[in-house]
Amino acid sequence: MSELPASYKEFLADKSERFILAVKPVLQQSAADRSHGVRVTYNAGPTGHQAHVDNSIPFGVVVEDID
Repeated sequence: MSELPASYKEFLADKSERFILAVKPVLQQSAADRSHGVRVTYNAGPTGHQAHVDNSIPFGVVVEDID
């Protein structure tokens, strides 16, 4: 498993356990291929936060958005 870049660790630093469990696997996926960043979205439904690797975002950057 690839080490998360400092920017991803800093992003997670003040987040809740539930949030981290939801988005960390995608941050790890991004760190493994080192090609693209991550978009984290929030929706008011039961799933809450979701994340996906986004090829429009540079590696090491996390963008938070509202779905």
